[in-house]
Amino acid sequence: MATTTRMFCFVLVMVLMGCCCSAKIYKVGESKIWTAKKDGSYYEWAKRKEFQVGDSLMFEYDGNVNDITQVSSRLEYQFCNSLSPKAVYNTGHDVVTLTEPDYKVGDSNEWRVPEESDFYSKWSEEKQFHVGDNLLFYYNDQVDDVLEINSDLEFKSCDTTSPVAVHNAGQDLIRLTKPGIRYFITSKIGHCEAGLKLRVVVRPLSKSVPKKMQLSPLDRLIKWLHDSFTPHPHH
Repeated sequence: MATTTRMFCFVLVMVLMGCCCSAKIYKVGESKIWTAKKDGSYYEWAKRKEFQVGDSLMFEYDGNVNDITQVSSRLEYQFCNSLSPKAVYNTGHDVVTLTEPDYKVGDSNEWRVPEESDFYSKWSEEKQFHVGDNLLFYYNDQVDDVLEINSDLEFKSCDTTSPVAVHNAGQDLIRLTKPGIRYFITSKIGHCEAGLKLRVVVRPLSKSVPKKMQLSPLDRLIKWLHDSFTPHPHH
């Protein structure tokens, strides 16, 4: 059975921003092939990139030794759990297009006490979050964590007593699954009060307008003949 190298999940956890002007193709590991590594080089490689929706990842590897397994959650990635993969690739030369937008909280800044207390408020107001988007929190897990809380009152008072969820891995991907307001703070004393808090308004999915059916050349000819030579009543 082929050994599954776990980095693919992590690449998708990297900075996958909104729509881009021109899509790029990134060869994973640059000149190196996709293979097991112990030095965290894939982490460092992905950390230096800013992936956009529509970009593609190109994996080259020996299909007799490795494959690519995409998983959905941080825990699956963390524990190399490939029992319920989102997708599996095993051709030895796979190109995977990035389709789900992620927002790295603070963009180029890590999740940490900001220089200006309203930094995260302004960051959130500049974005339009929708159901299905992901929030990516990067931070030093020895210094901070991420707590999700329920209410605006808890958010304003930095109340950490009844969190909905606690994240402390240092790189946490949180999916926005329904419309409404989500609140995030930190449990570290004084950090929330200093501005390390995030309020996100999640909008419903936009209703897409169906594209017009594309006609074949023959169908277009028939339509042209019909429109051109069918008599129309005079008024």
